[in-house]
Amino acid sequence: MEWVEKNGVLSMNRQCELLALNRSSLYLEPCEETALNLELMRLIDEQFTRTPFYGSRKLTKWLGRQGYAVNRKRVQRLMRTMGLEAIYPKPNLSLSNESHKKYPYLLKDVRITHPHQVWATDITYIRLHGGFLYLVAILDWFSRYVLSWRLSNTLDTAFCIEAVEEALQSGRPDIFNSDQGCQFTSIVFTQLLLDAGVRISMDGKGRAFDNIFTERLWRTVKYEEVYIKDYDTAVDAHQSLGAYFSFYNNERLHQALQYATPAEVHFGSKRAS
Repeated sequence: MEWVEKNGVLSMNRQCELLALNRSSLYLEPCEETALNLELMRLIDEQFTRTPFYGSRKLTKWLGRQGYAVNRKRVQRLMRTMGLEAIYPKPNLSLSNESHKKYPYLLKDVRITHPHQVWATDITYIRLHGGFLYLVAILDWFSRYVLSWRLSNTLDTAFCIEAVEEALQSGRPDIFNSDQGCQFTSIVFTQLLLDAGVRISMDGKGRAFDNIFTERLWRTVKYEEVYIKDYDTAVDAHQSLGAYFSFYNNERLHQALQYATPAEVHFGSKRAS
């Protein structure tokens, strides 16, 4: 068979297929920092998830209470590296580009009544032993179903585009919502949506709760998966997150969905009220 090499070992393509891995993820090198900075980032990530209204000043004071005497400039630099914006009460991993077109927020007072009415996206920081990655996901607002996700070691646009392209294979939303980050305002990203006939909506600058369902997803993923597993490598993270998102979509009972699963609501076997 073509996927068995001459020495009888499965080819890399076949191994990836059996593990449900993208081959590129095997070569994904985590971003690196010093051991102390990684420990500080680990603590900042956990505390910011608990208290997203904490800026660099409060986080510096909080770290001091944990026995880490670091100055505020260091905390600010680490927060920028992680994509946590001290001014806003939310992770702002997608910094804006003033030359990119911004679209208005279309979801104020809109009643979400069915799947594929609104999709949303965001990026979050994923810690590893010895480094970190970034995670993007596409979420259906009505069903809370995770349509696609990607990991990257850079905050570029490519992994966000890959996630949207995969999601669009399963349907097309009426509205796609994101923040005003440069990944989501880039011409390539917005043109992909416009070509699919999708209306683009963007959060107001500094408005943490315009994309509240994705924010809740990140909190759930971190408490139920990331903080428990403590991944060693990018491959570990990819495999474990893949298993978690399958569980999240197909098995996890969601209180806001009247204890149905996202898949049941998304595909119509049960309805959210």
